Amino acid sequence: MDKDCKEVIYKKTFITTAIVLFFVIIFALSTGRYTISFLDTIKILLSRIAPIDNTWGPTAEGVIFNLRLPRLFGAILIGSAFAISGASYQAVFKNPLVSPDLLGVSSGATVGAALAIIFGGDKLIIQIGAFLGGIIAVVLATTIPKLLKNNSIMLLVLSGIIVSGLMSSIIGIIKFLADPEDQLAAIVYWQMGSLAKIHMPDIYAISPVIAITSIILIAVRWRINILTLGDREAQLLGVNVTLLRAIVIICATMLTASAVSISGTIGWLGLVIPHLARLLVGPDNTKVFPISIILGAIFLIIVDTLARVLTPAELPLTILTGLIGAPFYFWLLARQRVRL
Repeated sequence: MDKDCKEVIYKKTFITTAIVLFFVIIFALSTGRYTISFLDTIKILLSRIAPIDNTWGPTAEGVIFNLRLPRLFGAILIGSAFAISGASYQAVFKNPLVSPDLLGVSSGATVGAALAIIFGGDKLIIQIGAFLGGIIAVVLATTIPKLLKNNSIMLLVLSGIIVSGLMSSIIGIIKFLADPEDQLAAIVYWQMGSLAKIHMPDIYAISPVIAITSIILIAVRWRINILTLGDREAQLLGVNVTLLRAIVIICATMLTASAVSISGTIGWLGLVIPHLARLLVGPDNTKVFPISIILGAIFLIIVDTLARVLTPAELPLTILTGLIGAPFYFWLLARQRVRL
C-alpha cells in the first residue's frame, strides 16, 4: 500500500471517527432515566450561544448542564488520556501488550486515594492523594534501574511489576484496616472506576495537565516512530533516546495519574484502544495517536452511558470495560500467536 493510499485511509478514518464522536455525544446527553430528544438536546446546547425558541422544560436543561455534561467532559478527557498514554507506552516499550498501569501508576494512585479515604479526606484530598500516589509509584519504578545501574527497557518493565505488586499489597493492608461500614466500600468503589461523582471543578483541575501532556506527545509522535526502530538506529538518526523516552514516560504517567485521580481505576481502555487504532490506520504513530484520542473518548462515553442505563444501580466502569477488553485481549493473543 503506497503512502498516498495510507494518507487517504487515515483522513477518511479521522473524519468518520470524528462524526461518530459527535453522534455519540448527542446520544449520551439524550439518554438516561430522563430521556431527552436528540433535537431538544442540540437546541439546549446551542441555546447558550444563540437565541433559540424554548421548546423544552427547565428539568431537561438542568439534567444536561448539571448532570450529564460534566460526565461527558470527564469521559472525553479520561478516555483520550488513557488511550494516548497506552499508545505511548506501547510504542516506547515496543510491546503491544502493555498498558498505562505498566509502571504501577494505577496501583499507586489507588494507594494514595485509599490513604486519603482512611484519614477522612474530602474529595479534593482524595484526588490529590491519588495523583501523588501515581507519581510516587513511577518514581519508585524508574529509580530501581538506576540503583542497579541498568537502564534496559526490560528492567524498567520488571520494576513496574515489582512496584505494582508492592502497591497491591499495601492496598490489601489498607482495606484490612478500613472501616467495613464506610471506608472499605469507598475504596472498593474507587478501584472499580466511575464518573458518577465528577463535577466541573474536577474537569477544570485536570484539563490543563491532560491538554499540555497530550500536545507534547502529539508533537513528538514522529520521533517516537524513529524510537521504535531501535535505540541504535534512533541514535544514528540524531534522536536523543534517553531524553525522548523520559519525556514520553513522564507525559504518559501524568496523563494516567490525572485521569485516575478523578475517575478511579478503569481497566483495559489503554490496552484495547491503541490496538483498535492500529487496526484502522496501521502502525504509524503519527496516525495512531490522534485516532486513539478520538476512539478513547468514544469508547468511554459509550461505556459510561451503558453504566448509567443498564441497571437501576449504576455499574462500575471496569466491569464493562473488562467484558469488552478481555475477549479482545484473547483475540489479540490468538491473532499474534503469542506463546506464554
